[in-house]
Amino acid sequence: MEHDTSLITTIAAGFGLALILGFIAERLKIPALVGYLLAGIAMGPSTPGFVADVDIASQLSEIGVMLLMFGVGLHFSLDDLLAVKRIALPGAVVQMGLATGLGMLIASWWGWDFGTGLVFGLSLSCASTVVLLKALESRGILETMNGRIAVGWLVVEDLATVLILVLLPSFAGILGGTVAPTEETVPLWRTIGQTLLEVSAFIALMLIGGRRILPWLLWQVASIGSRELFTLSVIAAAISVAYSAAALFNVSFALGAFFAGMVMRESEFSHRAAQESLPLRDAFSVLFFVSVGMLFDPQILMEKPMHVLSVVAIIIVGKSIAAMGLVLTFRYPLNTALVVAASLAQIGEFSFILAGLGMSLGLLSSEGMDLVLAGALISIALNPFVFAAVNPIINWVLQRSELARRLEHREDPFAELPLTTERKYLEGQVVLVGYGRVGRRIARELDKRKIPYVVAEQNRELVEDLRKKGVAAVSGNAADPAVLIQAHIAGAAMLVIATPETLNVRQIAEIARTLNSDIEIVLRTHSEDESQFLQKEKIGTVFFGEEELAKGMTNHILQRFAP
Repeated sequence: MEHDTSLITTIAAGFGLALILGFIAERLKIPALVGYLLAGIAMGPSTPGFVADVDIASQLSEIGVMLLMFGVGLHFSLDDLLAVKRIALPGAVVQMGLATGLGMLIASWWGWDFGTGLVFGLSLSCASTVVLLKALESRGILETMNGRIAVGWLVVEDLATVLILVLLPSFAGILGGTVAPTEETVPLWRTIGQTLLEVSAFIALMLIGGRRILPWLLWQVASIGSRELFTLSVIAAAISVAYSAAALFNVSFALGAFFAGMVMRESEFSHRAAQESLPLRDAFSVLFFVSVGMLFDPQILMEKPMHVLSVVAIIIVGKSIAAMGLVLTFRYPLNTALVVAASLAQIGEFSFILAGLGMSLGLLSSEGMDLVLAGALISIALNPFVFAAVNPIINWVLQRSELARRLEHREDPFAELPLTTERKYLEGQVVLVGYGRVGRRIARELDKRKIPYVVAEQNRELVEDLRKKGVAAVSGNAADPAVLIQAHIAGAAMLVIATPETLNVRQIAEIARTLNSDIEIVLRTHSEDESQFLQKEKIGTVFFGEEELAKGMTNHILQRFAP
């Protein structure tokens, strides 16, 4: 009896080739995602040798899309977005509009119609979350202000792209795409209205019912104590909600999975859910990129090299210049502008999803898909080098340009304490560097005991909000002497470094000691090695998170058994 093994063959070949080429890519300091795409190209019908089952790969990629979007939802933090909303929201929207316009302009030059150009431009406008997070983490700047702005910017792009994915099918007919015969007689306004109504109903159901049911479900399964059942419940919830959203509300799998992750984040087990589902998400996301690579025809590189160069120029040059200009317009320093520009100088998973939807709706040709894939491959491969060039460019420009120096050290209305600041904040106060989760708790206790303090925080929007509440705060990096001077470190009694960043701790401490030799320094660290190093350097009193947690638990236990 013969068995059809095309599914097994496709998965085995996909994982095997992705492993080999992903490993080689990482060795060459290129994101492994490039290797996964190359594995798909090698298995695709456009290259000689083994050809995998495209239909099966397509279905596997749908699961990959669901799990990718589920992971995005699990990590989506509205608080993180709101912290940088004033720059991320308008910046991302305007930058996507400019990139889309450039894509439409070049498509019109090539003779493509309006609808094709629109989908093509939109596909070039959204950067890859996977590539961005990996780039920021590898450089240790994910938790910095620059990293938060870049991530917030990309979250807005992701949300905008999700909205486009929802609405695009409704506009397919008017944009020149293919529509079902029964839909041709339905007015556009009714189709759009029905789509928005279905999406609104789904979102309402998830926010009202889902945010109660899914966390409750996780709690019930977790109480059994079975790791397998917990992992199964997480994956089942993600895929079931995504499928139900498509079947009952005509909502895309991507949106359904995104909301499943977002409401599951409400659970106290959200961190465990993310951790347990990560291996399966990673595996299927690999298959997603492999299946995308199978759609690519390498001939496009030889047949239309100028088209490919134009696409790469829009992604790396056009988007970067637009992002940099927007960040500078919001009066952020030059280094922030360059980091955000480098972060967005690539495209990835959302571009593939959007281009694939465009092809299914008859709005994008296979040539357009090939150009999007070529742009993604080249921009992702070049992105590490773009990031590596940021610091040398900043140093080179600052040495040679007065304008660059002015852009780097912008006049910031929040970089100085107001003249009306009470005297109690200027002498014998605590200078609190960082106003994150730890900083807020420290400030809350200081408020209760009426101990004066001045906050030094890089997030200008947060400083503005603090000042509205009557809190003395200055904007800027505490590693800059001017920031500590504005916080009146010379008259302070204590410096508390509550920021999770440890790169500039020694520099901040040295500046503080120079300006105030008697100041007491208290700081935090996440690493045991860092804790031992900082204690050996005698920089100040060091608090290591896990060690303090262990002390607190031990004290509680000893009190229980005290004679």
